[in-house]
Amino acid sequence: MDALENILTRKSVRQFADQEIEEEKIDILLKAAMAAPSGVNKQPWKFIVVKSKENKEKVIKEMPFGKYNSPIIIIPCVRDLATVPLNHDLAYCDLSAATENILLAAHALGLGAVWCAIYPSKQRIKNIKKALGLSVGLSPFSAIYIGYPSKDDKSRVKDKYKEDNIEVL
Repeated sequence: MDALENILTRKSVRQFADQEIEEEKIDILLKAAMAAPSGVNKQPWKFIVVKSKENKEKVIKEMPFGKYNSPIIIIPCVRDLATVPLNHDLAYCDLSAATENILLAAHALGLGAVWCAIYPSKQRIKNIKKALGLSVGLSPFSAIYIGYPSKDDKSRVKDKYKEDNIEVL
């Protein structure tokens, strides 16, 4: 699949097969995440891979719109900006790019994924940090549920292109 086809056919998958993801594919997802552009190349990220049933349940409990049973959840986090001197807004831009890279890489690998926001909800950030025992210097940004799509998955590719959203000056 070429890059444009991958971008244009990616969809949010919310139903997953009961099938583990190979470690090599998880490594590729994380390499893709860290290949994302980063303001001043500060790379203010850390990626938490949640695999255990107990920890996935903790995340799911704290996510009002993230009640999906996937084999893994990747949680991109902003590292303590005191140690990574960077404007907070740029860090969130970096984490958005890394999250999209994970979604596209998952699709290219035959996996399904859906991104659920943790940031900007201060309460959700606090709850996820506490539930997973994350260090003080980490701030969770999103929860990306990843797995092989279930044969019952009804997600579909949506054409989101709208000319009204374009202005040429």
